[in-house]
Amino acid sequence: MAEKIVLGTRGSELARAQAHLVEKAIQAARPDFKIETKIIVTKGDKGGGVFQVADHEGLRAANSPQDESAVADLRHGRKGLFTAEIERALLAGDVDVAVHSAKDLPSETSPCAEIAAVLPRAPTDDVLVSRHRDDLAALQEGATIATGSVRRRQQLLWKWPNLRIVDLRGNVPTRLRKLAENNWDAIVLASAGLERLGLSSTKSEINFEDRKFFIEVLPREIFLSAGGQGIIAMQIRADDERVRAIVGLVNDREALLCLCAEREFLRLLHGDCNSPVGVLATVKDGVMKLRGQLFDQSLGVPREAEVEGESEDVEGLAAQLLRRINAE
Repeated sequence: MAEKIVLGTRGSELARAQAHLVEKAIQAARPDFKIETKIIVTKGDKGGGVFQVADHEGLRAANSPQDESAVADLRHGRKGLFTAEIERALLAGDVDVAVHSAKDLPSETSPCAEIAAVLPRAPTDDVLVSRHRDDLAALQEGATIATGSVRRRQQLLWKWPNLRIVDLRGNVPTRLRKLAENNWDAIVLASAGLERLGLSSTKSEINFEDRKFFIEVLPREIFLSAGGQGIIAMQIRADDERVRAIVGLVNDREALLCLCAEREFLRLLHGDCNSPVGVLATVKDGVMKLRGQLFDQSLGVPREAEVEGESEDVEGLAAQLLRRINAE
């Protein structure tokens, strides 16, 4: 009988696409394995009332269920909305690997679980998806842009203070439909999500449900991404050496080092801070560059810094970056 491994994921189209990428990678490394994917409905997927919760990008509104158990999870930011049930299924033994969008994971998770592997990182860029051919800089004053991220909101208003920013919720297809249905000029999305759904952001335009939208990759100098953006994380039980060995076969070590550095910086910031934050690590020839961007709620201009050093020294680099940010 073939050995079996069970993946756990959310049920959105993007989450299922990401789980499929993990399945393909493991299947290529171990074609003798039987791989099953279990869909787990999270609090963020159930909908309901609206709470103000803090995530790695800053304070934001988010859907939550009506049951009171959600409130405790909200202390951990988006964990209670998008990842808690998957982590619980993992720890209960219902799944062997929890597949997450890394940026949805809080900076501190259960000590009984750990991120053991990641797939190669997709582009970390944010993109403007617009009704118009004009780029962001050419949009008229008072143009309306929708985003669900306070980080992106602050980045937009930092350079274009006369924009009108409106709130945006839902998965990627839902957000694109809302752009089509509302009198908005554009929305901001992650490039990785479009790419994984087959809506490549390397082109200047995309077609979605018979509507044409125009794409602009936004400059990283302004739009520094959220920690973990573009990374698919594989979380396992900390004591499960069998599964650790399996996911280790498909692990991208440099991407995992980058994720660890970004998450450590967020942890040192106390992860659920109410200030919008961007952080990005890159590695080349064994040298890591780690850049951070932190907006204070009362200021339009962020505090920014960059450090570099040996790629293995993720904790030291994160601490050094925080010191430099705080000195700004």
